[in-house]
Formats: sequence, C-alpha cells, structure tokens
Amino acid sequence: MSKDIELVKKLQNPTLKDSTFSELLDVYQERLYWHIRKIVATHENADDVLQNTFIRIYKSILKFEGKSSLHTWMYRIAYNESIRFLEKNNKKRYDNIDEVSESNLEVLFQDEYFDGGEIQKKLHRIIASFKEKQKRVFTMKYFDDLSFRQISEILDVSESTLKSTYYTCVKIIEQKILM
Repeated sequence: MSKDIELVKKLQNPTLKDSTFSELLDVYQERLYWHIRKIVATHENADDVLQNTFIRIYKSILKFEGKSSLHTWMYRIAYNESIRFLEKNNKKRYDNIDEVSESNLEVLFQDEYFDGGEIQKKLHRIIASFKEKQKRVFTMKYFDDLSFRQISEILDVSESTLKSTYYTCVKIIEQKILM
C-alpha cells in the first residue's frame, strides 16, 4: 500500500485524523508552500494561503475519492486557494494570473527570502511574460517537478498538449535568456 493511500485511510478515520494530519503536514507542507509562493509571490502571503489550504484539506479529506493522487488533489486545492487569495486581496476578480504577474515580480525581487541573481530575475521575467496556460504548465513542471500526468489531472488538460506547451516555453526561455 502506498504512503498516500495509507495517509488517506488514516485521515478518513475520525480517531486517527488529528494525529495523521501532522504527518501529512510533515510530508507536504514545504512542497505546497513553494507551489503557492510562486503564485502569490511573498512569504507572508504564501504562509496565509498555505494555512487556508491545509484547513480546506482537513475539512475536505472525507470527500477525497482517490480519482487522482493525494498529491495532485492537494496541489489543485493549493492552486485554487492561491487564486482565491489574489482575488480577495486585490478586491477584484482575475480571469487569469497574467494580470498580477508584473507587480508580483517586483514584490518577489524585493522579498528578503529571494536569493536569486540576475539570471534568476531574467528567468522570472520571461516566465511572467508567458500566457497564463504556459506559465502554469512551465511552473508546475520545472519548479514543482510534477509529471505531465499530474499536471494533466490538476489542470484537466491532455498530456500531449501539456508537453507541447512546456517544450515551447523551454525554447522561448533558451532564446530569450541569451539576449
């Protein structure tokens, strides 16, 4: 039995739920934090969204049906919570994440936890120039190291489309990074 299946069974058992939830935090907290951080930009905002994400996971674990992996299911919740946070925080609805990218870049670069050099800044600017779909696919594959299958489940897009999008992004980055 895989570790995730075992975790889900324990989380869905009312007597084991609380003790097992701290185990879930140990396994997934850092990975989800960085996934969220790429969307909301700052450490403080990422912490807030991460907390909301785990609250939603805790409340919704009984509804988890196993149609995707636990990891994928939690990434989708984290992504949705991030978008909700951006909408609420900026008091407007975002149809896509492109609308907040440039302002988030400046916040990211000024954040005390950002330790990237000029090449990292250039990479983030190139990524920020991508269309929403390209940005999501590239970030999930490159930074989060998710498989195309996992990304397909999170975004509900075919794997072949994701591969094409990802490799198009890679070519764009290769061309622009040398400029």
